[in-house]
Amino acid sequence: MIERKVFKQLLSQKVTNKIVILIGAGQVGKTTLLKALYDELSKNFHTIYLDLDIYSNHEKISSLEKLINYLKLNGYKINQKEKYYLLLDEFQRYTELTLVMKNLYDNYPNIKIYASGSSSLTIKSNVQESLAGRKRIFYIYPLDFAEYLRFKNAVNEIESLSNLKTINGSGLNKLVNNLQSYWEQFLVYGGYPEVALQTSNKRKIEVLESIFDLYVKRDLIEYLNIKKILEVKKIIEFLAVNHGRKIKYEEIAQISSLKFNEVKNHIGILKETFITLILRPFYSNKNKELVKIPKIYFIDNGVRNYFINNFNNVDLRNDKGILLESVIISEILKSGVKENQLKYWQDKNKHEVDLILDYVHKQTAVEIKYKLKLKRADIIGLKKFSELYPDAKKYLINLDYQKCENGINYILPYNVQSYF
Repeated sequence: MIERKVFKQLLSQKVTNKIVILIGAGQVGKTTLLKALYDELSKNFHTIYLDLDIYSNHEKISSLEKLINYLKLNGYKINQKEKYYLLLDEFQRYTELTLVMKNLYDNYPNIKIYASGSSSLTIKSNVQESLAGRKRIFYIYPLDFAEYLRFKNAVNEIESLSNLKTINGSGLNKLVNNLQSYWEQFLVYGGYPEVALQTSNKRKIEVLESIFDLYVKRDLIEYLNIKKILEVKKIIEFLAVNHGRKIKYEEIAQISSLKFNEVKNHIGILKETFITLILRPFYSNKNKELVKIPKIYFIDNGVRNYFINNFNNVDLRNDKGILLESVIISEILKSGVKENQLKYWQDKNKHEVDLILDYVHKQTAVEIKYKLKLKRADIIGLKKFSELYPDAKKYLINLDYQKCENGINYILPYNVQSYF
């Protein structure tokens, strides 16, 4: 396995009693992570991995009694001092397993559970109450750019990325030209692990198609029992075309022939199954955030580009600015910033800031420009925001230089996670 950043965090949880739950979209690497944990843990401990997409595996653990008997047959002893590890893949398929896991946690402290699931909707409804105080959730996303370079075995570029924060000045685009070619591929095809491993663009598109087909079949039809699949596809296509723009649900209702509440529900499902994320406007009055028009982004550009059938090179596209904007937002999300802390800002005079990291008592403003040469107009939004929130940190992401000037940190996009 090409190691993911989160792997060491997951492995460090082996000494705790908490049930560790991995949540994320299908095909982002949850199964690979569980199998890597199995390989590592089984070197020194009794460890069982069960793929619950296989029904016979579910039968083995469908009740606490069956589970304990199965574990005893596989080396578990009631009074053993060392941990016994149980790894459950796709556990959300069976709602009764939540109660089994709760009883196991409460009565068998020497058994440690790792479990994965694809839909936070089903998981939230099942575990929020039953496993309160008993769980630790890790959100698994597609690869970030540093991981993407690792998957491409780009050794020199990985070193360049690690040193990037130490350089300052202008004309840096030539210095980091080796990063740019990988970055442009990442902007267009996204960070799903299997996509990153492909060498031909044709094969990357085929993999993205298979990812969406599996998402419809398993997440929407089987797990969530969605009937109006064509209407949902219309919603996804509308969001893909209007990626990163303010979205009025009423407009989507007209296009998709769905009721307002149906649209709202389906957009919620896209969010909770990790296809999209929702940015609400930043206001000091939090009630206003709930009613104002949101922006909706795809977490992965490859998925978005699949729906608009546009995999042209970045330099041939008129949406390169929004591609960069969405990747930056996604990279910050992958760094551990919570989705409800990601917002955008606009005042009454239409001055805007692309991204506000809202930590309640302090804010960070981020403007994102796919430009080599900036103009005064590019920093107006940051200045206006700073007048209202003078203590806020300010960043302007661009393609050419890094410096700090007049309270604004100008930075390159490639290693944005190191700043937030």
